[in-house]
Amino acid sequence: MNLFDQNGPVMDALRKLTDIMFCNIMFCIFSMPLFTIGASLSALYTCTQSLVDETEDEFIVRQFWRAFRRNFGQATLLWGFCLLAAAFLGLYYWVVGMLNPALVRVYRVTFFVLCVVFLFGFQYFFPMQARYQMKLRHILKNSWLLSIAALPWTLCSIGVTAGMVYITLFMNPGVLNIGVFLWAMLLFGVVAYLNSFFFRQAFKQVQPSEQS
Repeated sequence: MNLFDQNGPVMDALRKLTDIMFCNIMFCIFSMPLFTIGASLSALYTCTQSLVDETEDEFIVRQFWRAFRRNFGQATLLWGFCLLAAAFLGLYYWVVGMLNPALVRVYRVTFFVLCVVFLFGFQYFFPMQARYQMKLRHILKNSWLLSIAALPWTLCSIGVTAGMVYITLFMNPGVLNIGVFLWAMLLFGVVAYLNSFFFRQAFKQVQPSEQS
């Protein structure tokens, strides 16, 4: 079979890469108001999960827009919860820094544990919002349960995200501008697409409850 045939693997990969790029640009544009980041993340994961499942809409931009509108209300509340959690962690770290030096080490360990717990759940908040129709409290509960039940996939997801951030933004500060450009054009979508493979495996292991 000709690799460059219209239905061949090369053309299929190029089509997916193009779809990912369009999703990435839409994500960046729709995230500009900042409070819409949750809805944009949900829409991005809707599109990347459909690409992984090969159920994507013929016009990926239209699919992104529909998912953004559908998830806007609850995803915005979910994003608000994430901001509150981040503010709490920042305040906790600041308060810990003012304690007796003998206690600082102990409480900084608890701060690290809290950060890990939040990160584990955060990995699944918006992919689950994109995939399932369930209430906010069930998304929160099932995200943390799933992060433990599917621990290897959770760690893979965190590793891919952290690795991509380190390589493009921190490993070589001299090319930071290139890294920022790549994130703006492609890498949010690429990371979401790669993570969607891990999330699909995680969702197979545990069927989240209360999908209504």
